[in-house]
Amino acid sequence: MKTFKQICREIENLEIQGAENVAIYGLKAYALKPRKSSIKKLLSLRKTEPMLRNALRYAEKHSVDEALDKIRNDGELIASYGRNLIKNKSRIFTHCHSSTVVDILKEAKKNKKNFIVYNTETRPLFQGRKTAKELSNLKIKVITTVDSGAGINIKKSKIMLIGADAILKDKVINKIGSGMFAQIAYDNKIPVYVAAHSWKYTPEIEIEERNFHEVWKRAPKNVKINNPAFEAIPRKFIKRIICEKGALTYNQFLKKK
Repeated sequence: MKTFKQICREIENLEIQGAENVAIYGLKAYALKPRKSSIKKLLSLRKTEPMLRNALRYAEKHSVDEALDKIRNDGELIASYGRNLIKNKSRIFTHCHSSTVVDILKEAKKNKKNFIVYNTETRPLFQGRKTAKELSNLKIKVITTVDSGAGINIKKSKIMLIGADAILKDKVINKIGSGMFAQIAYDNKIPVYVAAHSWKYTPEIEIEERNFHEVWKRAPKNVKINNPAFEAIPRKFIKRIICEKGALTYNQFLKKK
């Protein structure tokens, strides 16, 4: 069994990836040391993790087991709502890794729908390769491209389906590149769907800047490396938010969150 310190280290170092996984492991860590100082420590590890914060608040009020059950049960609802948006013989573009997106595609596959997924390798940590491996194991056809080649495959797609790290009143925050890709989809009249638990809603957020060594370990002396982990997707680009309460318009989501 992992210790509290091990879980904290793995969250901070991105060995545990994805907002839902971070929330789940954060809850498990809190169960090992259920005190306010533990919550403070867990929330200090990653800046862009409102689901972790909301899950810990829920656990404080109820229990860790109830919080974990809610994440699991709500995840099943999201997958069931999302699979209805996947049409047979469709082409779907996704970016980075989202366990929620993978679950939706898994449910669509179970419902005998055949489709192709285009995805990016997602630099600098290549989370998209994790997506490709998981979908491949589900016998879903995947075509992976470098991030800078995404526009070609977006234009071939029928929908863009991505996860989210945070949802705000006027924008969604997701892996860097998501805003650019959503604009390409929007400009080409390709609907953009965001799949996320409503616990990812937050009034405000700070975009995390990751260590530049992730991009270029031995960069030349006078080269400055920017490595923002996330970026904003304006709400006008988003057709629906798929959450545990349904496939909702942005306004509907804000009313039901």
